[in-house]
Amino acid sequence: MYAKTDLSEHICFLFFNARGTIDVEGVRREASLLLIEDPKVGDYVIVHAGFAIQKIDEAEALESLKVLREVAAAIYGGESES
Repeated sequence: MYAKTDLSEHICFLFFNARGTIDVEGVRREASLLLIEDPKVGDYVIVHAGFAIQKIDEAEALESLKVLREVAAAIYGGESES
């Protein structure tokens, strides 16, 4: 069982009600953007419990996704993408 964890994700769409569509590795979901100052499409954010809680830069986001892929490969087998 997985806990709802913080993943670096980027904003795909913004809605007028302070919500946006967030994408991580092709999986999209809605999240509240109320806690993010001046959110823009393409921003990388950390989402927890349905709320974007922090912006992060692209390099940090891509590095965290790389590490998550490596962990998933170690747990489930197969090769990780570099």
